[in-house]
Amino acid sequence: MGKLLLLVLLLGGCVTTVPVQRHWPSAPPELKQNCPELNEVPIDTEKLSEVLKVVTSNYALYHECRIKMNAWAEWYDSQKRIFEEVK
Repeated sequence: MGKLLLLVLLLGGCVTTVPVQRHWPSAPPELKQNCPELNEVPIDTEKLSEVLKVVTSNYALYHECRIKMNAWAEWYDSQKRIFEEVK
């Protein structure tokens, strides 16, 4: 009888729950960097080909940054939503 009582007391201690504080981690600073500055066409440029080079470079920079930032934001938001749904 004493062994049974001891066993019940020991197993009863395993049922006790400890509250755990959960928090969603903030994003690392390197992932929050702004997009690079776009290039400017020099004022004294007379050739249209030079203007087009700058415009093409800016177009590529913008779209590369937009794709990266949108993908990161979508991933981060979906992971946060999943984290918050789990209780």
